[in-house]
Amino acid sequence: MLEHLIPAWMLIPFVVMLLCIAVLPLIPHVGEWWEENVHKLYVSLILGVPVGLWLCFNGMSHELIHQMIYDYVPFILLLMALFVTTGGICIRGDLKATPTTNTIIMGIGWVLASFMGTTGAAMLLIRLLISTISQRKYKVHTILFFIAIVANCGGLLSPLGDPPLFLLFQKGTPFMWWMQNMLPEWFVTGALLLVIYFIVDLYYYKKEPIANIRADVSGQRTLRTTGLINIFWLICVVCSTMFINSTYIPAMGAHDAPWYLKLLREWAFILIIAGSWLTTKKAVRINNNYSWTPILEVACVFLGIFATMTPALMFLQQNPLPVSEAWQFVYCTGALSAFLDNAPTAMVFHATATTLPADAATAVAGIAPDFMKAISMGAVFFGALTYIGNGPNFMVKSIAEQEGIDMPSFFGYMIKFSLIVLLPVYIIVQLLFI
Repeated sequence: MLEHLIPAWMLIPFVVMLLCIAVLPLIPHVGEWWEENVHKLYVSLILGVPVGLWLCFNGMSHELIHQMIYDYVPFILLLMALFVTTGGICIRGDLKATPTTNTIIMGIGWVLASFMGTTGAAMLLIRLLISTISQRKYKVHTILFFIAIVANCGGLLSPLGDPPLFLLFQKGTPFMWWMQNMLPEWFVTGALLLVIYFIVDLYYYKKEPIANIRADVSGQRTLRTTGLINIFWLICVVCSTMFINSTYIPAMGAHDAPWYLKLLREWAFILIIAGSWLTTKKAVRINNNYSWTPILEVACVFLGIFATMTPALMFLQQNPLPVSEAWQFVYCTGALSAFLDNAPTAMVFHATATTLPADAATAVAGIAPDFMKAISMGAVFFGALTYIGNGPNFMVKSIAEQEGIDMPSFFGYMIKFSLIVLLPVYIIVQLLFI
């Protein structure tokens, strides 16, 4: 039982922070103001600093320090390590944009997402995919399925795959747990979406004007990959995440261990980031349109999320939500993941699950295995239901629009795609496995 009771009104900053993320980009003129990362930082500080001061003045500085130093910092540095290393690998070319080719590209991204992150896999392949379909008339459906398959559903098998899984890993879930326990859910979901995409793309391919098909054939360019040194750095990220932890280095988990030892893995991430940056030719990142903007956006936004989330998580431990069945966790976690952000949502429902009975012999990070499956599936899969459910979604949309592809609006994405394609698939998978 937590020593300090958290009043309900202390959830307000967290709710406001999430509403800012969800609503401000949609408001005319305000959305333009929100696009500046410095303005996101202002909002995070305006909401987060008072929360931090309140916690400190009420004797809960330990909880705040743990959340910001041992959860936020590892979270950001892992994303940054993945972002920098994959951003140094440039794949250029123009393949023949047949349904088979496009499906293979998506399938590769789907597999890679669990090992290099949904952000890394999406950023690695989106420009190759756009170049491949550049001569096609019908392109939008390809980008939509890419968001679902590569930027979301592919990341279910490891903590590297998606931010909510890394946070659950930080809570004590073994690194290989998802690979060992959720392979069927990952495979069935991805296979269904790839088959549906192939059928849809085949339909549109048959409708393509003959001039576009000829242009696609004549415009083919051989694949060329540069920055391959970053494969080494990417392997270093994976190995650091797997092996630099208290399981293999017990001193890191000691109660009285100094902070710099507890953050040993994060020091490794910093060295990897520096190594990738120094060993990658500047021209490679220029050709890859590399920019620090996306990762700085994540850092600014999640600074406020993690700060305001601290009392919210403590409140939920004291006042559990009325959710007790695994299937309820799937849809509750999924609904909030779709409209807010899947990383903090996973933490909210993990906190809820810790209040429910669990067999100590089989518990995973303090909760029943079925609850861990449900939370993971809801957070990772349902993040694809809207543009704001997962970080890479908006990044892929933005890149596609920069290349002249007319993407659907926020609600158009849901009405024309996610609610009629993705949600039925998720329901089928839930009924099969949870």
